[in-house]
Amino acid sequence: MRHYQGKLIVHTGSMFSGKTSGLLEDLRRFEIAGLKVILYKPEIDNRFSESSVKTHSKNYERTSFNIKNIQDIMTNDILNHDVIGIDEVQFISSQFISSYGAPNDVASFLSSIVSNFKKTVVVAGLDLDYKGAPFEVVKELLPLADYVYKHHAVCINCGNDAWISHRISEDDERIKIGDLDKYVPLCRHCYNEIQRIKIFGKGSVLNESN
Repeated sequence: MRHYQGKLIVHTGSMFSGKTSGLLEDLRRFEIAGLKVILYKPEIDNRFSESSVKTHSKNYERTSFNIKNIQDIMTNDILNHDVIGIDEVQFISSQFISSYGAPNDVASFLSSIVSNFKKTVVVAGLDLDYKGAPFEVVKELLPLADYVYKHHAVCINCGNDAWISHRISEDDERIKIGDLDKYVPLCRHCYNEIQRIKIFGKGSVLNESN
């Protein structure tokens, strides 16, 4: 695993696709290789725990530090760690703005850590929001990454690879933390069919059993 030192690794995909599992597995393997690892997550993500990152399946869990701004990772002395992990990176902001955005600041900051400090940075994040629009932070990170892993959940309707996290609640704000109570994975076809039905009002695309 030491040949990954000084690299940027991105795990992306929809919710329930296994991207956080991929991140945590990478960190576990780096530790086995004798590297010092630290993990961060956005402070707004308190679905499962305030002080750890846990997968939807509850099979993986790891202690983490909460941050709001990307610059906050410097407060825990990352110079003493070889590998920096960040979960749900799309929710991390820059301290120079008050809302989620400034993706180039986040991407540039992480890229500088890789280049200037020779640290390995492993992140996991959603590529698309519930409307199918790219999350800016992840979009900016992808071309800078040394390794990109695209993960897929299973569409709950047809069983194909999922493309998007479809929101089933009535909330319309872009950032809404939730689990299966608010989101389900859908492939592109099933998602587009649901949008068509919303416009034309012709039946339901989802199986009754779902």
